Amino acid sequence: MIRPGLCSVTFRSLPVEEVVRHAASAGLEGIEWAGDAHVPPGDLDAATHARTVTEEAGLSVTSYGSYLTFVGSDEEVHAAGGAVIAAARALGAPRIRVWATRTGSAETSAEDRAVTVSRIRELADRVAAHGLELGLEFHGGTLTDEIGSTLRLLDEVGRTNVLTYWQPHQDMPVEPALDTLRQALPRTSTIHVFSWWPGHERLPLAERSDLWEPAFAVLAANGADLDALLEFVPGDDPALLPREADTLRTLITAGEELAR
Repeated sequence: MIRPGLCSVTFRSLPVEEVVRHAASAGLEGIEWAGDAHVPPGDLDAATHARTVTEEAGLSVTSYGSYLTFVGSDEEVHAAGGAVIAAARALGAPRIRVWATRTGSAETSAEDRAVTVSRIRELADRVAAHGLELGLEFHGGTLTDEIGSTLRLLDEVGRTNVLTYWQPHQDMPVEPALDTLRQALPRTSTIHVFSWWPGHERLPLAERSDLWEPAFAVLAANGADLDALLEFVPGDDPALLPREADTLRTLITAGEELAR
């Protein structure tokens, strides 16, 4: 089952109640709450409030979108991890999204990579004690900036509760993007859905249906349960969310039909 949802960072300037209202009105099923906007790490009041408002609207908390990067001293990273875990637990999130550093795989030394691997592994063990997963942001400028480094990183960490997110890297044409999805899919938990082309230009989701329809066919054929979360809309305009959510559901259905 592919469950359509929303990343709250899409509307970072709106209060929690408004984000929930727009998501529910658009017929979405869940929300990934952003750690840099609505639910700061360690803010248990904010996390509890977001969870309550989400659940009262009949939606689920799909994940906690933290921006933990494993950068800093061991003590700083450990403390940051504790604050993120506390927020995720209060939020009722089953998964915490993290960033595998802020340097690309080609620019990261073997020593720094090994430190990052050790820190991800240590956090994975900590969250596993609470029944939680980690999800690596699949993004340029990190150790997941290309599929080979991503899969290698998952192997190096070697924890079953560490998976990856997937999204098309910017400016990547359709077929290479789909190839990364096919390779990542057995170890993917969540999809970030958006239509940026070229670069940072935010288009209606329908304008990249040539990518997303076959992507959802790949996902449907796999048969795994996944969250497909809308991330950003043109102009950051909440009035466009119902249209974008309708497109998302249409693409999911079209992908399922292609996969049959």
